[in-house]
Amino acid sequence: MPRYKTTEEVLRLSKSLENIRNISICAHVDHGKTTLSDSLLAASGLLSPTVAGEALALDYLKIEQERQFTYKAANVSLYHEIDGKSYIVNLIDTPGHIDFTGNVTRSLRAIDGAVIVVDSVEGVLVQTETVTRQALEEYVRPVLFINKVDRLIRELKLSPQEVEKTLLRIIADFNRLIDLYGPEEFRSEWRVDALKGMVAFGSAKDRWGFTIPMMRKAGLKFSDVVSAYQEGRQAELSKVLPLHDAVLSMVVRFHPPPVVAQAYRIPKIWKGDLDSEVGRAMLKCDPNGPVVMAASHIRVDPQAGVVATGRLFSGTVYEGQEVYLVNSRSRGRVQQVCLYMGPHREVVGAMAAGNIPALLGLEAARAGETITTFQDLVPFESIRYVSEPVMTIAVEPRNPAQLPELIGAMHKLSIEDPNLKVTINEQTGEYLLSGMGQLHLEVATTFIQEAGIQIVTSRPIVIYRESIRRKGGPVMVRSPNGHNKIMIEVEPLEPRVIELVATGKIGEFTDRREVARMLRECGWPADEARGVEAVSESFSLLVDATKGVQRLEQVAGSIRMGFIEAMNEGILAREPVRGVKVKLLDATIHEDPAHHGPAQIIPAVRRATHASILLADPVILEPILRLDARTSMDHVGNVTRVISRARGKVINIEQKGLMTYIVGEIPAAESFDLSEVLRSATGGRVFWDTSFAKWEPVPSQLMGNVIAEIRKRKGLPAEVPKVDDLIE
Repeated sequence: MPRYKTTEEVLRLSKSLENIRNISICAHVDHGKTTLSDSLLAASGLLSPTVAGEALALDYLKIEQERQFTYKAANVSLYHEIDGKSYIVNLIDTPGHIDFTGNVTRSLRAIDGAVIVVDSVEGVLVQTETVTRQALEEYVRPVLFINKVDRLIRELKLSPQEVEKTLLRIIADFNRLIDLYGPEEFRSEWRVDALKGMVAFGSAKDRWGFTIPMMRKAGLKFSDVVSAYQEGRQAELSKVLPLHDAVLSMVVRFHPPPVVAQAYRIPKIWKGDLDSEVGRAMLKCDPNGPVVMAASHIRVDPQAGVVATGRLFSGTVYEGQEVYLVNSRSRGRVQQVCLYMGPHREVVGAMAAGNIPALLGLEAARAGETITTFQDLVPFESIRYVSEPVMTIAVEPRNPAQLPELIGAMHKLSIEDPNLKVTINEQTGEYLLSGMGQLHLEVATTFIQEAGIQIVTSRPIVIYRESIRRKGGPVMVRSPNGHNKIMIEVEPLEPRVIELVATGKIGEFTDRREVARMLRECGWPADEARGVEAVSESFSLLVDATKGVQRLEQVAGSIRMGFIEAMNEGILAREPVRGVKVKLLDATIHEDPAHHGPAQIIPAVRRATHASILLADPVILEPILRLDARTSMDHVGNVTRVISRARGKVINIEQKGLMTYIVGEIPAAESFDLSEVLRSATGGRVFWDTSFAKWEPVPSQLMGNVIAEIRKRKGLPAEVPKVDDLIE
């Protein structure tokens, strides 16, 4: 039975930076990270005073049912003792399905170490690689837990020697990911070594686990584990080799405390002056410095309102404190400061740097917000997500009287999950919900229905992008009153530049000198590299390439707004415009402010941009999904035929043990009935998953029909405007 700790004891520990570990559990879907999290929580020794009377009821199954780890990242705090010392492990459990990768990305900003869970039979899969790469790019140190080792014994009937060979192969595959994606200065140190205890093996379901040093200390061999299963004594393993001891001891020994991690992570994740007061405070994780907190998760509590949880990098946050929210450019007052006692929030009054507090009272906070007492602070770089929303559904209540409740529920979802986009179709009045895929949208609508709102949803609609194949323009357009002129030219952005924007390295708050340096490295002329004025959400750039234009600074805001409007709704089908460099070449601005207001400049910029795009061989881009399928050899042909019929292609086929792994790509537009088709073709003998891969131009023979269907659905005129329509 764990020794339960009081809030006061935990608060004392939270002030000792060497005794804190901030970690996450990441894995491919169904590899067992949630079961592992529940096992750790059951043995954590932390219990909120508000539920102390229910201690005996706080069992494994109840926690699993209540916490809903499958869909949303959840914060818990764990208590662990090793070598007579006490530690607090702040754990963020994350979803495994690719549709929820945004939750994984946001979690990584708050933590310093990750436990990567891998199924012993399936090995390192696509999402394992994705989450490991994300962790390494955020300078989060990974360790490895190989789960479901019992499957090798019970299902595959492997001998102890064959089991060890399989596990060594997984470790080698994992170390290859570290060699490929790890920070150069840490690759050697972070490669996992089982002999040193950097890899744990076990079964989260049966709640046993061990590291090699633990096994040696207990005087056991792996053959003893095999024998226990063969003789039906596996229940004894959890007593001799408790899972929580193996995993948490590995975390404490090999994951860094905040004071160590921030010294090398802050230069990576924060672009401000490291030699400033706030920079030095974050590098040292100074509890006496200015408050700087990155909000990684937002929850809307029915009673408490918005709850902002995240990493406190510097300072001490306390009740009643006035703070500044950098991204939303607003002030707020902290009403409550909470810590996590197990899975429950407990009000504590104040918390110091290095911890993961939950703050109440900041209604304007959103995921990715920088919360500080230092108003002129450079915010943390924008967290960009691996996936982009690719599907939309229309949602309406069965009972019109529930419309206000539906709007509230959808607003709450969009606050809690920034990867969900809620918009209103102004033509039809429909409420639209956009997400990463069908599963993402199904989960969102399930949450709405669980709130007691009966809804009707439309068939999912694929989201497209617009782009160009070559340079277009220049085009000169007059403002509506004829007193101003705007000249614009467009050209495709280089893939490397799109990547810099998509990963947040070039963004709204990035230092202009840093932007110029990166663009010069991509081959941009120095003048253009210094001239970036705006970045669109769909990864396009506005560049000021003018020289000596009078009064340009007076209309700079209107020019940026015109650019954003042109990029949000392209000329072909009013879909977002992706990967375009929009160059402002020249402008004539009327001397009277009454004649160069936003109503004149914004439409001129928008029309000049769209006209240039029409001259640049415009295209519609469709989302392409990566398909990962696992089946037996006799069904490989059936799976590849399904991929081919869906306008897809097979990328790779690999045999691993009894299973064949097939990697393919298919357009999202062809994926709606994929589940039924694959099940029918293989008799249900296939496991598969899809994830967003890339954007590709719609085949030329299909593009006209796609544009016509989108324009019809949006109530637009059938014909795409021509250049002459825009420059008159």
